[in-house]
Amino acid sequence: MIEEAIEALKRGDFIFIFDGEGREEETDIVIASQFITPEKIRFMRREGGGLICTTLPKNYADKIGLPYLHEIFQRSGYPIFKYLTPKVRYDTMPSFSITINHRDNFTGIPDKDRAKTIKEFAEFLNKIEKIEKPMKEFGEEFISPGHVHLLISSGLEKRRGHTELSTAIVSMAGLIPSATIVEILAKDGNSMSKEDAMKFADEQGIIFLEGKDILDAWYKWSE
Repeated sequence: MIEEAIEALKRGDFIFIFDGEGREEETDIVIASQFITPEKIRFMRREGGGLICTTLPKNYADKIGLPYLHEIFQRSGYPIFKYLTPKVRYDTMPSFSITINHRDNFTGIPDKDRAKTIKEFAEFLNKIEKIEKPMKEFGEEFISPGHVHLLISSGLEKRRGHTELSTAIVSMAGLIPSATIVEILAKDGNSMSKEDAMKFADEQGIIFLEGKDILDAWYKWSE
């Protein structure tokens, strides 16, 4: 199944990832960021319904100088953030970083704008090793705040959320190490159950993976 999912990602198709029992217990729609289009954003927005986010590995974030959002809050000096420190029941700290828009966009929220931001962000990551001053060039291409939420993957050794699982599988596929993801909500507004998400995946012809499948493959791939 992992091999089929990797081939689907290479084709620019979606896959579904369920993180695991006892964690969020949510299923995300996942696509390699380099293949995002306005039509793909529209599908994620309509059929997912959660928050559309784009991932990157921690070492890439470090090259750009991107911090975690909770680090920004903690160092801001504003007293309110002492009371807002996240305490996540299923994890240590969230993976959220800043929000961005591409400078060529207008408002940044239409499907075409978000697709532009995400695709250009993936291309930036792809060329980052050749950029002399990544932070400066990043600022020349993007602004913040924006409408695309960035998530920093701290690696499956430290965290096993959708951020890490999706980043790991696009990396195993040999693609630019960035995934764009969104949680699937049910018609009642709650997170879609695993069983319903599996049924939905089958109806859509989309491959469904569990986090443990990716973990097993990742450790073998990393050896």
